[in-house]
Amino acid sequence: MQGLLQYLRAGKYNDGTGLPLHKHKNSGVQWLYRYTIHGYSREMGLGALTHELANQWRSVLHEGRTHIKERDKQKREAISNLHYLKYIAVDAFESRKAELKNDRKYRNWFAPSWRYIPPKLS
Repeated sequence: MQGLLQYLRAGKYNDGTGLPLHKHKNSGVQWLYRYTIHGYSREMGLGALTHELANQWRSVLHEGRTHIKERDKQKREAISNLHYLKYIAVDAFESRKAELKNDRKYRNWFAPSWRYIPPKLS
């Protein structure tokens, strides 16, 4: 299919399942999912798993939600589940603490993570 796309002119082509293919002037292509909600017609770009994603978003729309709010909700959930490096480092240190012999070994194990990693992240 990829070889055939290079011969298409710029424009939108329908695949018959409600997922138009948008051929750009710069030879890029993008699958679109078109829908209407609350009287507004919208388009949403989809990636490689086009038909599966379209079915997922159809069910979201069927429930009366918009893809914009749903994506924002997914981003917020992803951020809330994010594990910060400082917590991971403390957990790793606590799990290795029993293997370390004395206070000097504690400092030697933990100091590099606080000295070198945070400056690289900022």
